[in-house]
Amino acid sequence: MPQHEPGRAVRYLFDRRFLDRHSFDRRWLFRYLLAAPAFLAALRAHGAEPAGMVEDVSGEAFAEANTIRRALDRAAPLFLSDEVGTGPESRLRMRLGRDTVLQLGAQAHLKIDRFLVDAGGDFTLQSGPLLFDRPSAHTPLPMQIHTPFGLIAVRGTRFFAGPSSGRFGVFVERGTVQAVAAAGRVTLHGGEGTDFESPGAAPAPVKRWQEPRIRAALDSVR
Repeated sequence: MPQHEPGRAVRYLFDRRFLDRHSFDRRWLFRYLLAAPAFLAALRAHGAEPAGMVEDVSGEAFAEANTIRRALDRAAPLFLSDEVGTGPESRLRMRLGRDTVLQLGAQAHLKIDRFLVDAGGDFTLQSGPLLFDRPSAHTPLPMQIHTPFGLIAVRGTRFFAGPSSGRFGVFVERGTVQAVAAAGRVTLHGGEGTDFESPGAAPAPVKRWQEPRIRAALDSVR
């Protein structure tokens, strides 16, 4: 999509090929454009490479790029290089492309570094809890979540990452994930989790998480 041309950017967002590919609702986007005059300014600042859209939000959520911060409501567009955050007691659900859903809990910060619909993506989780969900029946795509503690390498799965029981935990509900740090790595399958005691430390040996801990982790993002 051409950069620094807001009018063409808006036409692109309404184009049927884009909407079909991303499963967006035209009425959502039309209401957002009417309600948010800052949208065009955000497009100018970005060069506006669309990545996805907000599906739901509770409490405070925002996106920031090139020093421009905008509040996020339901149906708000998201762009590459956005730094997305939530406030206290807040929740945010985002859909990237057609099949990838990210949910953030309270006081989370996530940067969308790269996302290609048919090629995967890279994200940086700076703080807070995250739930990643991609249907198991769909084609797996390579995804990477960078965190201060280590790298989470994903292929088509549903997993949690974030604060849990006083540590940084990773739990896989479905699929396979690798948790990687300079000091070591582990591979997690459904029902398994690991912990990082500190940034850069090796992930703890894999173990099956008990139901109370699983429930607490998932409740922190929904």
